[in-house]
Amino acid sequence: MRYVLSLTFTLVALWLAVSGVYKPLLFLLGAGSVALVVWLSLRMDVVGVEHNPGLYFPKLFVYWGWLVGQIITANIHVAKRVLSPGKIRPHVIEVPVPHHTSVSRVTYANSCTLTPGTVTLEITEERMRVHALDDHSAQGLAAGDMAQKVLWLESQTDRAGPST
Repeated sequence: MRYVLSLTFTLVALWLAVSGVYKPLLFLLGAGSVALVVWLSLRMDVVGVEHNPGLYFPKLFVYWGWLVGQIITANIHVAKRVLSPGKIRPHVIEVPVPHHTSVSRVTYANSCTLTPGTVTLEITEERMRVHALDDHSAQGLAAGDMAQKVLWLESQTDRAGPST
């Protein structure tokens, strides 16, 4: 039950922060949206220890801020490459995935894909295949900074239970 409440509180807080318009009809639609997402999450059986948003909550804002910075930096880099196309050297690389839970592995893969210049093609428990726009993008991913940041985010959940 606490996981359902945690998910509900997180979704309500996110909706209130993003909406910006507070009228009765929108409150009703927001409540319906939150109820639908919670119901679907329960039906899909993704509400539990590993998927509890409350576990990530304090560190999540720091991670999002860091990720936005990475996205901005990568956008500038990709814009420079587009303006000088001779420097684009696309290739596929494999990087290790040091994460313990499926949520953190997916967070890592999605963060990589959100960052311009790299796209996650495949992820397993041990490796991730990534398409990189050029050597600079590949080296940034191979350096492991993003993997370490996701490990830092995940470190709070180690006490939550076994990984899946």
